[in-house]
Amino acid sequence: MLISGIQPCTFLDFPEKTACIVFTPGCNFRCAYCHNPEFVLPERIKELRPGFIPEETFFRFLDRRQDLLDGVVVTGGEPTLMPDLLDFLRKVKDKGFKTKLDTNGNRPAVLRRALDEGLVDYVAMDVKTSLAEYQNLAGPLADPSAIAESIELLKASAVPSEFRSTILQELHPPSVLDDMAKLLVGAKILYLQKFRPGVVLKPEASSYHPFSDREMMQIADFFRATVPNVIIRS
Repeated sequence: MLISGIQPCTFLDFPEKTACIVFTPGCNFRCAYCHNPEFVLPERIKELRPGFIPEETFFRFLDRRQDLLDGVVVTGGEPTLMPDLLDFLRKVKDKGFKTKLDTNGNRPAVLRRALDEGLVDYVAMDVKTSLAEYQNLAGPLADPSAIAESIELLKASAVPSEFRSTILQELHPPSVLDDMAKLLVGAKILYLQKFRPGVVLKPEASSYHPFSDREMMQIADFFRATVPNVIIRS
């Protein structure tokens, strides 16, 4: 599997686990406010490619962390684009580590196999907007029906999961938030993330505005009508 980077340790990204993070290059979405353009745009990925980490190097690193880490987070980019993702997860599991997958949900067939074959212990899926607005926000490769299928897969699965949404004034008016709340009926956990101006994929996103802390709390209360556990992630 292509590995564009490794974070050796995190206490935050895998609930109740100490983990490392594996980053995969490439994404099928083009969200203007994306904070990781280096893992999305082909021309940026090409610049990084000489520094990609061979899979055998990663597993030697992991072997040395047997007593220090509980798990491995696989994130991107979009990991489900990797044709050998499931084999990679299986190798990690065979070494005794727990696995967490971060995904945009656009490839439900891959997600389903990962769940059915016991290759993931936790899944975090981005829910970026209402189904009607998905292609406007994420680009023409976003498939609203696939997004809906992945959401329902995770709702029905016994594997722990969370949904997470980065929300901002320009892209999430009340009508969109209302549709998102309906889409997430039956979800157990939703993390709301405040937009942070800074490094973004597209220049126009530099002028986007985050919601205030008070507005974020009001939006969290709104989602609590359909999702029992809504947390604002700073």
